[in-house]
Amino acid sequence: MGISAAQGKRPVIAGLGITEMGKVYGKTTAQFGAQAVQLAAADAGIALSDIDGLMTASGVGGDLHLSLAVDLGLTDLKLLSEVQAFGATAGAMVQYASMAVASGLATTVAVVFADAPLREGVSAGGAYGGGATVPSGWQGLSAVGGIASATTMYALAARRHMDTYGTTSEQFGAIAVAQRQWAELNPLAQMRAPMTLADHQASRYIADPLHLFDCCLVSNGAVAVIVTTEDRGAGMAQPNVHVLGFAQSHPGHYMRASEDFGLVSGAAQSGPRALEMAGVALSEIDVVELYDCYTYTALISLEDYGFCAKGEGGAFAESGALGPQGSLKVNTGGGQLSSYYMWGMTPLSEAIIQARGQGGERQVAKHDLVLVSGNGGVLDHHSTLVLGSEQTA
Repeated sequence: MGISAAQGKRPVIAGLGITEMGKVYGKTTAQFGAQAVQLAAADAGIALSDIDGLMTASGVGGDLHLSLAVDLGLTDLKLLSEVQAFGATAGAMVQYASMAVASGLATTVAVVFADAPLREGVSAGGAYGGGATVPSGWQGLSAVGGIASATTMYALAARRHMDTYGTTSEQFGAIAVAQRQWAELNPLAQMRAPMTLADHQASRYIADPLHLFDCCLVSNGAVAVIVTTEDRGAGMAQPNVHVLGFAQSHPGHYMRASEDFGLVSGAAQSGPRALEMAGVALSEIDVVELYDCYTYTALISLEDYGFCAKGEGGAFAESGALGPQGSLKVNTGGGQLSSYYMWGMTPLSEAIIQARGQGGERQVAKHDLVLVSGNGGVLDHHSTLVLGSEQTA
């Protein structure tokens, strides 16, 4: 199974570094990024000097650059790049790093995302939204109509799904509640207080129909992973997580009239291709870590991957299938809604923890195959990874 590579050259994730997360002040994005790479190297049991590839990505500040290599003292790198595909970036970076080590372009690649938008005394929405800007061109026209942020665009997408399929706010709320139940078991999660559907419904609107608890957190911090080859990873400190399959999809519909806006995401294209590369069926997936910038995003991803029929995501969530006692183990750390928001690194980091069997109270008993999604822009970029535990080797 997995990417075509010579024996021993198949890609694995051998290290994971997660900094303190959430309302953590006093560090720059670059400082968070450097710390995460150091933690990932230590987790793998390697020295920084063993790293010969570095891929970086940052959030709204865009301030994690190639200079991170200098900060870390890395020299003679065989691979160095900044990558940006918004929420699909983490999955894309792991794909590129996997191809690099499988081909011999590099042997040990650190992949890192960092962001530090939160400021003391500034609301999360204000911090993440950045300064006041005057939109121009087509964006200026949409802003006149009240579409001034990603949230308002996702609100339109969610409303389209509701109008087409009868999806309800309470069904979105069922996703938020299920993920909070997982977060209660996760010591890394920012939001661990119990939440009921009534709490969800009582939370204020951010952009109708999206309530506060339909929207992801804002976090300062960084996550890094070490991608290397199977033969090298075998000598490292942690159980290897095998990169079995991957794919991307970039529909290119943003700001264009589209018959399927709000009804289909890139998961519909990237999911089957990643599963085919991995040589596994969807029914074999044990754990699902979805990009959930909004409850709606998780719902449409479940449909487009095929875990439920198109239009039935709301009923599926409402059935109780997604919580710790449910039939499908989804966003087992609490996701971006309740755990922390590191773009695509949130589902990726939890996928690694689960595949290793290191999830503590939230550990899923059967965890050999894990599907990971990344969603960027407004349903316009998508990445899918299929990861395997050491038992899948």
